[in-house]
Amino acid sequence: MSDTSTRARRPFARGLPSAAPLRLGRPSDTWFKPALSVVVASAVPHLTLLATGRLDLVMYTMAGSLCALYGHALPYARRARTVAGVVLSMSAGLATALITASLTHSTAVLVAVGALLAAVQKVLCDATRIGPPGHVILTFVSSAALFAPQRLGQVPAHLALTLAAGAVAWLVCVGPALIRREGPERRAVARALEAAADCVADPGPRTRNGAAAAVHAAWQCLLVSGRPTPVRRSLERLVAHAEEALAAPSPDPDRLRARAALVRARGPVPEPPPAPGTADALYGTEAERAALYGIDAERAALRASGGRRAARRTLLRSLGPGSHLLPVAARTLIGCALAGYLCAALGVGRPYWAIVTAASLYQANVTLTWNRALQRTLGNLLGVLVFAAVLPFSRTGPLALVLCCLFFSFAAEALITRNYWLGSVAVTPMALLILEFGGAHPAGELIGDRVLDTVLGALAGFLAATLVTNRRATGRVERALEATARARTEAETAYAAPSAELDRARRALTASLVELREAGDTAAGEWWQRALPEQELLAAEQAGHRTLAATAQRLGPAARAPERGRGRAAHALSIGAE
Repeated sequence: MSDTSTRARRPFARGLPSAAPLRLGRPSDTWFKPALSVVVASAVPHLTLLATGRLDLVMYTMAGSLCALYGHALPYARRARTVAGVVLSMSAGLATALITASLTHSTAVLVAVGALLAAVQKVLCDATRIGPPGHVILTFVSSAALFAPQRLGQVPAHLALTLAAGAVAWLVCVGPALIRREGPERRAVARALEAAADCVADPGPRTRNGAAAAVHAAWQCLLVSGRPTPVRRSLERLVAHAEEALAAPSPDPDRLRARAALVRARGPVPEPPPAPGTADALYGTEAERAALYGIDAERAALRASGGRRAARRTLLRSLGPGSHLLPVAARTLIGCALAGYLCAALGVGRPYWAIVTAASLYQANVTLTWNRALQRTLGNLLGVLVFAAVLPFSRTGPLALVLCCLFFSFAAEALITRNYWLGSVAVTPMALLILEFGGAHPAGELIGDRVLDTVLGALAGFLAATLVTNRRATGRVERALEATARARTEAETAYAAPSAELDRARRALTASLVELREAGDTAAGEWWQRALPEQELLAAEQAGHRTLAATAQRLGPAARAPERGRGRAAHALSIGAE
């Protein structure tokens, strides 16, 4: 390999893309799930308030209804806990905002509290890896509530409305478990099979890392899905089959994709085909634990008190003084405060949208933050034009206003997976229409304030991202390199151990490779930091994937039967150690 391809580079201020962030991608395979969920979760309280003539309370029920956007990639057992946690977090942020708004009318204090809430919500969502839409919805609700007229005595009733709407959202999110209990697990396994097929069809670093991440996500989904059912047992075997396919000499990617299609469908889960002459070894009663790769032991460890304590320790470490999340939290705090104070200085009475705009920009690094700034600005500016077009219709009656909000709620989730700016085109009119429930506002004032908030929020947010350095990004890469080296050594040491122990070591190595790739991608897009150990990172990834392939032969049917298969796998391990 040439020296220029692996030489460490010091990423100072790099050129920033302008067209690539705006290109449309393929929609998510589950885009309709959050879209339909938020519509149903919003329609129940909206229509109830419409019938009682209290549409002025929509803001408080909307806070609970928006919780239906979370958790759709999780198995239902984990989703129930996650959405309940989101409802409580939403209520806590809303309570802080409402109490603050009832105690003071100082814009300076309100902006400071809004920026602090945004920073806390950002770091907590990143630490818990809650997934999209992340902290943005929480910040949108709490920031808007800060600038809404409020009396202290009204706070309990308004919070009760949020909790009631949140309960509806919870039911909407977990209700499909009654129809298709293993739906999320089936989708995760289908993605793993599809990623494995892509890697087999086009081997390379990108597809290899993508397959490792998809397989790891499938195992994690199955681990937290609850008690093992016959369907989950079959899904576990299919994930193992995806791993073995990555190490097989000449697997057929079309067959992997065909099985992925069957897994997504509503029929029975297909079984992976046994290798010739090894069906008893793979599917026999005595060998079933080996085929399931010790997943029951890991599931039991997760349920044990020690596993819960380990999870809490991991979360606390991610929030500790040395956490790589703290610079992003500092960016959020400074950027949101700066955006809010700039808008207030220019005469915007309720500069909450500037706070939300700044908060929505912050991604893992400066480059991704720039991409989001472009997307958010374009989407919001187009969104105000859409708002101007639909405003006359929305003012024809309360029912028209409710229908417009429901439509844009659906459109936002339907479009945002294609590109963030496209979803923002629908989010912006929805957010502006929510203000109409409290009374009509001059259209020109609403549009002018929103444009000013968007531009200043994007500028202030990106300025904070460039000025607040994240030198810990490279340190995270170094720690990930050390963790990957340890995990690879443990996997090689466990080669002669029972299959369950080896598989746990393999899964730990896969997780470390996923973390290493994420840390490397994050650091590659940061400015003002130490040089990246790119050559070491590339070598660690290659060695780790070779070890995974070799241990898959040890666990797979092709090598479990004949002794010469073990010799080939041991030889592959020796190559991976070079």
